[in-house]
Amino acid sequence: MEHITVIGLDLAKNIFQLHCADDQGHCVQRKTIRRNKLLTFFSNLAPCIVGMEACGSSHYWAREIKKLGHDVKLMAPQYVKPYVKTNKNDAADAEAICEAVTRPGMRFVDIKSADQQSILLLHRDREGLIKERTALINRLRATAAEFGVTIPSGPHRLKHWFMTQFSTEEKHLPELMRRHICRMKTRLNQLESAIAQLDEELNNYSRSNDDCRRLEDVPGIGRLTASALEASIGRGQSFKNGCLVRVGAETIQ
Repeated sequence: MEHITVIGLDLAKNIFQLHCADDQGHCVQRKTIRRNKLLTFFSNLAPCIVGMEACGSSHYWAREIKKLGHDVKLMAPQYVKPYVKTNKNDAADAEAICEAVTRPGMRFVDIKSADQQSILLLHRDREGLIKERTALINRLRATAAEFGVTIPSGPHRLKHWFMTQFSTEEKHLPELMRRHICRMKTRLNQLESAIAQLDEELNNYSRSNDDCRRLEDVPGIGRLTASALEASIGRGQSFKNGCLVRVGAETIQ
């Protein structure tokens, strides 16, 4: 096999597409490979540049392939798109990735650690739960309004309303509707409990992470924001035009 120096890897769930090129940019090999054989292929290959689009599972594969000695680079999909020469398909995407990764002006995405990925997924789940909570509160208020019962907006005011006024208002509701509102309240309590558990996980991470603790010294940055920043941009060293920020006794770039 000719010497491979650059590989464009188009990720998928089960069948991956590879476009391999030499140091002159000439195509050496095009092939598809199954998920369970991908790491074996790279383990038998001399170290080379491996380009991928930053997408679902890309950080995982980047970490695993990097362990095998390869120089793995992630790129935002919008930066790869201009290099697609024909109708979009897996082979064309892999070729475009292979070409894009060698461009001198290409901007790359930092490979996230497993901890960074985990924290971002916790934040994403928390955001989803908050949206579910808001939707449930809106449905509950609309349901009660059909019977002339006004419920205040916001989770804290709603909780206070249930503690102080629901026992009075429920006397004017049909039995069926009282049971239904109680069920909605139970679901709301479950969502609140799930959000609280995620908050505790994120708080514990911030307490144990040095970068998060330094970020919290900045006025206006709390534990949630600190953990999100640390997981999203790390130390920010990949930003070419980033400014220096003095946090505590250290300078974060």
